[in-house]
Amino acid sequence: MTEQSSEDRQAFKAVVLAAGEGTRMRSARPKVLHHVAGRSMVGHVLTALAAAGAADVSVVVGPDRDDVAAEVLAYAPHAHIHVQRERRGTAHAVLAAREDIGAGAADLVVAFGDTPLIYPETLARLRAQLHGDVAVAVLGFEAADPHGYGRLVRDGETLVAIREERDASPAERAIRLCNAGLMALSGAHAMSLLESIGNANAKGEFYLTDVVEIARARGLGCAVVVAPEDEVLGINDRLQLAAAEAALQARLRREAMLAGATLQAPETVFLSADTRLGRDVVVEPHVVFGPGVVVEDGAVIHAFSHLEGARLHRGAAIGPYARLRPGADVGEGARVGNFVELKNVSMGPGAKANHLAYLGDGSVGAGANIGAGTIFCNYDGFRKNRTTVGAGAFVGSNSALVAPVSIGDGAYVGTGSVVTDDVPADALAVARARQTVKADWAAAFRARQPALKGKSG
Repeated sequence: MTEQSSEDRQAFKAVVLAAGEGTRMRSARPKVLHHVAGRSMVGHVLTALAAAGAADVSVVVGPDRDDVAAEVLAYAPHAHIHVQRERRGTAHAVLAAREDIGAGAADLVVAFGDTPLIYPETLARLRAQLHGDVAVAVLGFEAADPHGYGRLVRDGETLVAIREERDASPAERAIRLCNAGLMALSGAHAMSLLESIGNANAKGEFYLTDVVEIARARGLGCAVVVAPEDEVLGINDRLQLAAAEAALQARLRREAMLAGATLQAPETVFLSADTRLGRDVVVEPHVVFGPGVVVEDGAVIHAFSHLEGARLHRGAAIGPYARLRPGADVGEGARVGNFVELKNVSMGPGAKANHLAYLGDGSVGAGANIGAGTIFCNYDGFRKNRTTVGAGAFVGSNSALVAPVSIGDGAYVGTGSVVTDDVPADALAVARARQTVKADWAAAFRARQPALKGKSG
């Protein structure tokens, strides 16, 4: 086999099999769309392939699975979608992408949409085995309990066959090195090997695993790459989904702490795959990160807070019990306190909303103060409107700002106000009824009650 240039070796093709329905999930949602750490399973696989250097990706989906196709294109906009209309085995599924496999001589990696824990480095190691006369590389793992898995039969370091358990001899069943399913095929031989899988089993299915013995019969080498068992976990039911979530959370927490963040009670913090925590960030117990969160250096997230689609700038602090929804942007040194909810709102540097507030669709200027119980009334029943609070402004407690409205720089809003008109800079707005005090009214009221109670009885 002719050696490829280093430039050719850097990119490869990938086929991802994502046609399985996952009936054991007991779900109307396709298996590969179930989430692990805030990202779909197929999204994890596509992200890993991209990081490993996959230049062209083909994804095989089941019939009428526009939802899976849409998810694929969200992560890999240039992916080719192919439909496997008949379920006739893994080799049949791979060949649904025949036109992509046959175009050019790039090496091919076959992956599965339900193995979300796979590392890019493992995919790269698998592909890197394709050199010299090695035409097939198979990913394996040492199983704690090999029952039900195909065994990798080796002669020394050379892979001889993949033996399904039902076909294995007693000696082969004792083998603990099992097939993880993922495979790399030399670009020079991939199509020929796949098309040679011509013997269907009793169910009329064609299995990718047969490619090993076909390659061996042609004098081509077959190699094995070994990965940890939890990395190649395939998910078929809710128990395995929970196990994958636990494994990935442990991985993400470890990476975050090694990168310089403090998780005070790591086992209570739940991260998304794309969560980014800076150095000297402190995360207190029972915090949940949804997708799309970036926390810059030195920020503090107090206990029982929930964040999604949000950014905290350097030295900001939120919580406890804060909720940041998509579009929340908390400026440098700003404070968002207990039971405060932000949605699509930017808080300028040093701004504060310390207690019991809902701020939706707007902006709060640098150094402004939002009092307890303040509401940005952003929705009129038909559309969302914006509220702007200027730098250094002060909004008194229990105020309602009815959008669209603007509070100027340095302005004050009196406690308990319902503000419907713009407030100029440095002005005071008071929008409440004037207080009336009636002397001795309460004593007279109480004196009348016994007589009134008697009449009513």
